[in-house]
This record gives sequence, structure tokens and C-alpha cells, in this order.
Amino acid sequence: MLIDTHCHLDAAEFDADRDAVYAAATAAGVGRIVVPGVTVNRKFRPKSKIADYPGCLEAYGIHPLYVDQSSPEDLSRLRDWLQQAPPVAVGEIGLDFYVSGLDIERQTHFFIEQLKLAREFDLPVLLHVRRAIDPVLKQLRRIGVRGGIAHAFNGSRQQADEFIKLGFALGFGGAMTFSGSTRIRELARTLPLESIVLETDAPDIPPAWLNGGRNAPAELPRIAEVLAELRGISLPALVAQTAANARAVLPALQADI
Repeated sequence: MLIDTHCHLDAAEFDADRDAVYAAATAAGVGRIVVPGVTVNRKFRPKSKIADYPGCLEAYGIHPLYVDQSSPEDLSRLRDWLQQAPPVAVGEIGLDFYVSGLDIERQTHFFIEQLKLAREFDLPVLLHVRRAIDPVLKQLRRIGVRGGIAHAFNGSRQQADEFIKLGFALGFGGAMTFSGSTRIRELARTLPLESIVLETDAPDIPPAWLNGGRNAPAELPRIAEVLAELRGISLPALVAQTAANARAVLPALQADI
């Protein structure tokens, strides 16, 4: 079974054809899709867009790019969500120092408070990390959580090893499919296979063959083929191991299967 550990199936980009996108993913062998949250709605309505899609599991969180439009009350609402309908993880949370003009202090505050919630509810986290790996690692060392996934990992081998020590798997997807992405491909080839999970980040980070078009979870089998080639192992072995890795860091996947 292929597991897409990071796919925004609830995004507006899929509103016109979500049923077809989900059906194509299922037909392609994608058995589980983890759908991260990016904001907290003003009322309790988790799973509103994916409730009718078997195999889709939701995470709840406030994305660092959305903290400027979030309030302290949203953290209280998030806590209520975690109590009322425990998700697969807290996420997508983290830090983004790539986009200019963002309030770093506000990002950090929301990240810390969500890490505390993950620790309180003993949930893994789905991390968004862009040009902020060391600050994210600093907070993870301060506020111990049960691990999770560093989504779209793009750091050094030393930084990868630090995440692994803290109980995290590293997410690899479309960026790995570009021949020019030499550092990411080298990491995908040489990191412990037990620490790698597959993802699409659909509709974002399209693989090379989409030429910048909308990404979708049905692309995961071909992404898996690229990783299997880089590792020099069979596709079935790669799929089995990455699925086991996903279940290890996201225990709710074990209960769901």
C-alpha cells in the first residue's frame, strides 16, 4: 500500500474535481492519504471536505504562512479539536523564513504553542520547514514531542540526522524527481531507508514530468519509482518499507489499517 503522508486534498484547487482526484489516487494504489490542516475554522468542522473519502486521515494545525490571520483564540479552538476528534497528527506547523515580510516572532509563538499541544495530547507533528531548520530543531529539543515527519525535507545530512535522532521521518516527493536536485537526490539515496516517507504535497511541489502543473496524489507511484531507482531496490520493497515507516511515526495509521 502506498501512503501519501502529505497531501492537501481539501485545498480549493481540488474543489472542482476532488472526487476524480481521489478516485485516480485509489486506482493508482494510494491506500492512505494524510491531509494536513493549515488554519482553524471559526467553528468545529474538521474533516468537512474529506469525510466521505475512505483512507483519508486529517491533521489539524495552523501553518506558519497563516499565523498572521490567526488569533490566540484559534489555539484554543485547536485544543478543542484535538480533544473532540483526535487527528493523525498536529500539523502542518513549523517555521518559514523563506517568504519575506512574515512576522518571525509570531510564527515562533504559534509553533511553540502547537508543539506544547502535541506534547499534551501525545501526538506526532507534521513540520513545515523552509530556511528555518536549525530554529525548528532548537524548539523540538526544548519541547519534546513524540516525533512525526519533516515534510519536504531540504536540509543537510547533519540536519537530517538530528531530525532522525528526535524521532522524525523525512518526507520526499516531487522535488526529488528533478535531475538537478542533486542534494535532495543524494539524501534520498543515502539516508537510512527506515527514516524516509513518501509524499506529494499536492497540489504543490509537482514532479518533473508535470512541467509545473497541478500535483495530485495519483503521482505518488511514479515518485516511488524514482526513489526505488535512486536506492537500487525493487519498487515493492520500497513501497512496503516507506509504508511501514509512515505507520511507525504516525501511529493512527496503524489503527486505521
